[in-house]
Amino acid sequence: MIRSFAFTTQGRLHSKDIEMFLMPTLLADTNLFLWVDLEKPEAEETKSVLEDVFHFHPLSIEDCVMLSPSPKVEEYSPKEEDRFAPYLFMVIHAVDYSRKDGVFATSELNFFLGRNFLVTYHEAPLRSVQVTGERCLKSTVHIARAPDRVAHTLLDSIVENYKPALDELSLEIGELEQQALQHPTRETLNKILQVKKEVLHLRQIIGPQREVLSRFARGEFKLIRAHLVPYYRDVHDALFHISELAQGYTDSLTGILQIYLNMSSNQTGEVVKLLTMITVITTPLMMIGTWYGMNFDMPELKVRYGYELAVAVTAFTTAATYWYFKRKKWF
Repeated sequence: MIRSFAFTTQGRLHSKDIEMFLMPTLLADTNLFLWVDLEKPEAEETKSVLEDVFHFHPLSIEDCVMLSPSPKVEEYSPKEEDRFAPYLFMVIHAVDYSRKDGVFATSELNFFLGRNFLVTYHEAPLRSVQVTGERCLKSTVHIARAPDRVAHTLLDSIVENYKPALDELSLEIGELEQQALQHPTRETLNKILQVKKEVLHLRQIIGPQREVLSRFARGEFKLIRAHLVPYYRDVHDALFHISELAQGYTDSLTGILQIYLNMSSNQTGEVVKLLTMITVITTPLMMIGTWYGMNFDMPELKVRYGYELAVAVTAFTTAATYWYFKRKKWF
């Protein structure tokens, strides 16, 4: 699916759903800004937009169409034989966390950012693209005056969408801590390890994205105007804060895992202690019972009340053993 918008330099909508043959004409107009969004496009649509209209470099087109495991940003400047205008190509990832599945789902978003155009490419519907498009059409804050403004809004929305995912993760960690303290089971251990794995995955996503956004925050690219660099720096700072939260979640999960292991060890120790107490307390009973269970003549049983005396000695020694451990507060 292809969505296209043309905006004036004042951020007003000029036209939308533009025919493909009109796009080169709009690109030639320096008073207009063209945004083309490709959402799960057909191969023919991808070729028509990326190759036939914008003439992007084949390497960036290849990186765009193929899934990229990590974020990146590259600057393309045309040589003599190239037909494209200077542009930035960027790969960024949006995330979502599902408590039901317990995994972070990532969605790739590709940018082609030029002086008067922005092309976005993504396979799955993205909330950040939808929200930014609606804000541009409402034209209340005039974010659609230039492509670097829209790109900033998209990045800011992507980073903001990390926060609900982190809130869900925080609730998950809190519940795991309670389970580890109250009812540590094998299922609890598996859940701790799974969530810890997902937090590590999140940090692996955030780390490279911080590197990408830091280049924008430092103002490395001429296509990002100087007065917008602080806005990109703010997005970078927000992502840095999220990275710190992810590090804190890692430490919390390590602590919860240690709590689980300690609680499991304590439970095992209590079971061993109970079994040991039972064995020690019943030792006099077993010794006397074993003695009188031997197959030979025992004179003491022929004495009057000898049997009753053996039972009394057995009960007394058992009770004395129990009393001794009770006094020592061993149980």
